[in-house]
Amino acid sequence: MRHLVWFRTDLRLADNPALYEATADGARVEAVYVDCPEQWRRHGNAPIQRDFLRRNLQHLAEGLAALGIPFTLLRTDRFDQVPALLAEWTAARGIDALYANREIGINERRRDQAVQQALAIPCRVFNGDCVVSHGSLTTRGGDMYRVFTPFAKAWLGRLRGSGYRLLPAPPRQGDALPPAAIQLEGELVASEAWLAGEAAASRRLTAFCREQLRHYGERRDYPALAATSSLSPYLALGVLSPNQCLAAIEAELGFLPLSRGEWGFSWLNELIWREFYRHLLVVFPALSMHRAFKPETEALRWDNDEQRFGLWCRGQTGYPIVDAAMRCLHDTGWMHNRLRMIVASFLTKDLHIDWRWGEAWFMSRLIDGELAANNGGWQWAAGTGADAAPYFRVFNPTTQGERFDPDGDFIRRWVPELAGVPAAAIHAPHDWLARHHPGHGYPPPVVDHGRARLRAIAMFDALKDREAP
Repeated sequence: MRHLVWFRTDLRLADNPALYEATADGARVEAVYVDCPEQWRRHGNAPIQRDFLRRNLQHLAEGLAALGIPFTLLRTDRFDQVPALLAEWTAARGIDALYANREIGINERRRDQAVQQALAIPCRVFNGDCVVSHGSLTTRGGDMYRVFTPFAKAWLGRLRGSGYRLLPAPPRQGDALPPAAIQLEGELVASEAWLAGEAAASRRLTAFCREQLRHYGERRDYPALAATSSLSPYLALGVLSPNQCLAAIEAELGFLPLSRGEWGFSWLNELIWREFYRHLLVVFPALSMHRAFKPETEALRWDNDEQRFGLWCRGQTGYPIVDAAMRCLHDTGWMHNRLRMIVASFLTKDLHIDWRWGEAWFMSRLIDGELAANNGGWQWAAGTGADAAPYFRVFNPTTQGERFDPDGDFIRRWVPELAGVPAAAIHAPHDWLARHHPGHGYPPPVVDHGRARLRAIAMFDALKDREAP
C-alpha cells in the first residue's frame, strides 16, 4: 500500500492526524505540498507570511527526509488546477489513498470537493486544527452557537468529558533521504525574526508557559510588556497544534484550568476564541465571502474615505496608540491583540470605514494572518459579527492608550516624533508639542473622537429605523 499525505496548513510531524493515520497501518508514505502562488496573491496574504511558510516548509522537508518519507513541492497557479495535478500525480506514483487535514475556507473546501471527485482513490480528511471538531458543538436545537460565552461553556464541557488526544510523530520508514530544497515564487519579505520549525515553536510554547502563563490575565493587555505567547504565526500555518498548547499548559500547571479564575485560564480562553471563529467559518461559509455575520449590517453607510484610510495604514492619524500599533505592524508583520482591537475600532467607529478594508490590510501585512481569526476579530470590532456586546461599544483611543500604555513606552518605541514627550502628555501630545517643539511634524488628530463616536452610533441607529415597521 502506498499513501500520499497532502500537507496544507498543518506543517508538523507531531500531532498531525493525517500523517499519523497514513502511517498507522504500515503503508509506504509519500508527502506533497501544493503551492498555488496566484491563489496566494488573490487571497491577499502577506509576503512576510509567505517567507515564513517557505522556511517552515524547509524544516518540514528536512524532518520528513530524516524519517525516510519522500516530500515533493508541487506547483500550480490556482486551486482549480489542483484536482488534475493530484490526479496525475497519484496515478503516476501508484498511490492507493490520499490523506489530508481539513481546511475551512470556502475556496479550500470547494477545491477539496473537486479533488475528491477527480481522484479514483479514497480521500481521507481529518480534523487537525481544532481541539473540538468543527461543527460538533451545537445548541439543543442543533444550531451553531452564535455568541462566544455559551460556545465556550459547551467547549469546556466537551473537554472535561472527552479530554484531548496528542498524537506522536510517525516512525521511520527507511533510510534518511536528501531533503528537498524549498523555493517559493512571488514576493517574499524576510521573516527571520521568527524562528521556523516545530522545535522552535515548541521552545517558544514551553518558555511562555513557564514564564508568562500564570500572570497572562493581568499582563496580556500591555503592549510594552513581552507578556503574550506570540505563538499565532505557528498556529496559523499549523506548525503548532492547539492540542500541543493544551499539553503544555497541563505540563506546566499539573492540570488544565477549566474554570475562570484559575491560573492559565485566560490563555486557554484565547484558544477557545480561536476555535469559536473557526467553527463559525465552517457553519457560515458566507464569512469566507466578505459578508457580515449580521446580515442587517450590510446596509451600514460607510464613508470609505481613501485619504483617511491611507493615514490609518501609515500610522499618521494623530492618535499615538493607533499610530504606534500601525507602524509596528508595518515594520514587523505582527500586532499585539489589544492593539488590534484599538485600531480596528478606530477604523470602523472613528473613521467609519468598512471593516473589510481593514481585514484585507491586516491579511496583506500579518505574519499570522488567518481567515477565521482575522475576520472574526474585525467583525467583532465593527459590530457586525457574532458578539453579544452592544453596537455602541466604541473604543476611545486616548483612554485606551492611557490605560494600557500608561507611561507611553510602546508609543515612544514606534513613534519617534514623540520620544521627548513626557508621560503626562504622551496620549494627547499636541498642546505639549506646540509649546515645546513647534516643528515636530506629528500630525493633528484626523477626527474628533467624540463627534466620530456619535456618528458611529447614529449609523447603527439608522439600521434600527430601517427595520421598524
